Amino acid sequence: QVHVVESGGGLVQPGGSLRLSCVAFGTFFSIHDIDWYRQAPGKQRELVAAIAKGGGTRYVDSVKGRFTISRDNAKNTVYLQMNSLKPEDTAVYYCYARISIMTGEYDYWGQGTQVTVSS
Repeated sequence: QVHVVESGGGLVQPGGSLRLSCVAFGTFFSIHDIDWYRQAPGKQRELVAAIAKGGGTRYVDSVKGRFTISRDNAKNTVYLQMNSLKPEDTAVYYCYARISIMTGEYDYWGQGTQVTVSS
């Protein structure tokens, strides 16, 4: 059984930094795209950052220059380094991974980790 687990959320002051981690556990052949989404209260879930298996990245405009997504394929882990955090970054952050197992490719979501930016 495959699952993904996020960690690293918390409370931080505006201008501060946090690093989120997403680890894939279980038996699988490969991890394709891994994305970070977030959902603030009363808002739709939005894609924040994505990284392809080959390393290509993309970001939502509101985090460009502040957030950096990276992956360590040997550790089945993706990181989201968040700098210069703003109150509007407050949300539950979710990790999504497209993973190949014996029976095909499937989508996996983590349980989410809360990020709160407040003074």
